Amino acid sequence: MKVMRQSKQCKCLNLIREFEMQRMKESETIKEYSDKLLSIVNKVRLLGDEFPDKRIIQKILVTAPEKYEATIASLENSKDLARITLAELLNALQAQEQRRLMRQESSIEGALKAKHHINLNNKGKKKYEKKKTADANEAISTENIKQ
Repeated sequence: MKVMRQSKQCKCLNLIREFEMQRMKESETIKEYSDKLLSIVNKVRLLGDEFPDKRIIQKILVTAPEKYEATIASLENSKDLARITLAELLNALQAQEQRRLMRQESSIEGALKAKHHINLNNKGKKKYEKKKTADANEAISTENIKQ
């Protein structure tokens, strides 16, 4: 019995260490990061240890990349962060992420349209320039024949 308890404690400590070592990558979404954290937390809870949501909230607030600073500052100003729920925090950060993705998609779409428009214009210019060059070459050959 004592060995099993020690084994549980050891597993819990390793999981808590794993939790503490986590950092959100720039390429990671809030959902991916929170899923990873919650997976570790659920394992700790299954082993019988308490793990309050406040600790997860603090972890996310501290380790979120700079691109989330505006949302976090807004939450600090509008809500009592001691009372915010994990769901509220995740919803706010995911909403910002979705807005950023929508802006990026529309700017990429706009850039592709502009590139397509430029390509169409350049194709017309190239055809005109080729015709102009061909006409000039023909004129030179005709003049050379006359001489």
